[in-house]
Amino acid sequence: MLAPLSRGRGDPTASTEGGVVWRASNTPDGPVTLALSRTPDGVVHARAWGPGAGRTLDGVPALLGADDDPASFTSHHDRIAAAVRAAPHLRLGATGAVWDVLLGAVLEQKVTGTEARRSWRELAWRFGTPAPGPVPEGLRLPPGPAEVLAIPDWEWHRAGVDLSRRRALLGAASVANRLERAAELRGELGRSLLRKVRGIGVWTAAEVAQRAWGDPDAVSFGDFHVPTVVGWALVGRPLDDEGMAQVLAPYAPQRQRAVRLLEATGAPRPRFGPRLSPSDHRHI
Repeated sequence: MLAPLSRGRGDPTASTEGGVVWRASNTPDGPVTLALSRTPDGVVHARAWGPGAGRTLDGVPALLGADDDPASFTSHHDRIAAAVRAAPHLRLGATGAVWDVLLGAVLEQKVTGTEARRSWRELAWRFGTPAPGPVPEGLRLPPGPAEVLAIPDWEWHRAGVDLSRRRALLGAASVANRLERAAELRGELGRSLLRKVRGIGVWTAAEVAQRAWGDPDAVSFGDFHVPTVVGWALVGRPLDDEGMAQVLAPYAPQRQRAVRLLEATGAPRPRFGPRLSPSDHRHI
C-alpha cells in the first residue's frame, strides 16, 4: 500500500525498524511522524507525533486504502483479470496532503529515478528538519514550502536540480497552501488546480493525484516507462501515450487502477531497449 510513496533506499524521511514503518511528512497542520505496525492477525496500530498528528491519525484508514472502492472495476483484458486475482485486496491509498508528493513528483520530472532519489535525499538531509517524536536516528522531514523558498540557487545546483524543476518547485512553494485544496477537489478539478502552476503538467499532476487522493483515473501520460508496461502487458508491444490512451479507454474512470494492478503484480516486458541516460546537473 505504501510502495507508491517510496523514495528508494536511504530515504531519510522513511524507515522500517523491528516491524514498524516510520514516515515523516508535512501536513497543512504542521509536521508529523507516523509509526505503523501490524499484528499477525492483520490489525494495524498507528502512533503519531507533531502538530499534524491528529490529522494524520484520522487519515490512516485512507492512507491504507479504506476509502477506495474498486467494486465497480471491470477487467477488459485477460492480463488485468489475472492481476485482480493476484492482488484482490489492492487499494489506492491517499496521503490527504499535497506538498510532499508534489515535491517528489517535480524532482522526478524528465530524469532517471536514481537522479530524483539522490536529489530527494540531499534536500531532506540539508534542508529538511528532524522529525518530531521519539523516532529512529536520522529520520528527517522533507523540506517544506518555506525551506524550499529559502534554498539558495547554488544549493539547488549542488543537489542536482536543474533550472526548470527549480522554477516549478519555487512556484509551487509560493502558493503551497492553495494547492492543498486539490486534495479536497479531487479528480480532474484537483489536477487542473495543480496545473495552474508553471512547470506542473499532466504527468506531474497525475503523479500527485495518485498519491494525495488516490485518484483511480489519473494516468501518468508522458511517463518514460508506463506506456511500455501497459503496451507489453495488454497488446504485446510498446505503446506511446496515444496508443496507451486508446487501450485504457474502456477502464475510464478507473484507468489508473488498471495501471496500478499491472505494476503491483509485475507485468512482464522485455528487458532490453533504450534507457533514459542520467545527467548530473551538479557538473553543468
